[in-house]
Amino acid sequence: MNFLTSLNPAVVTVVLLVVSNVFMTVAWYGHLKLQSAGLTTSWPLIGVILLSWGIALLEYCFQVPANRIGYEENGGPYSLMQLKVMQEVITLVVFVIFSVIAFENFHLRWNHFAAMALLIAAVYLVFMK
Repeated sequence: MNFLTSLNPAVVTVVLLVVSNVFMTVAWYGHLKLQSAGLTTSWPLIGVILLSWGIALLEYCFQVPANRIGYEENGGPYSLMQLKVMQEVITLVVFVIFSVIAFENFHLRWNHFAAMALLIAAVYLVFMK
């Protein structure tokens, strides 16, 4: 952890949040792709849940350090609200990229772009002094 804390905490926080969100998106939605590919169709629901939990454990291994390093009361640059809103925007970006790559029938519509613009506006507002 000393290596991570020696780097710019703002950048480290964002990178760790991105990596954690990749794992979480795969945990939440990857099983749907595995099912549509026929790989987990015969699995019982508990098996799919355990697979997703295993992937989500990796998400926490990046999420917790991201919040600890980035939180202003730990010497990081971000308030609690800034961390949360950044997390939501990163989640949306990772989800969209994952969905476009993994699901052929996923299409972005105007209202999706409007929602993304509002989330970006939320980030702007949260970072205002």
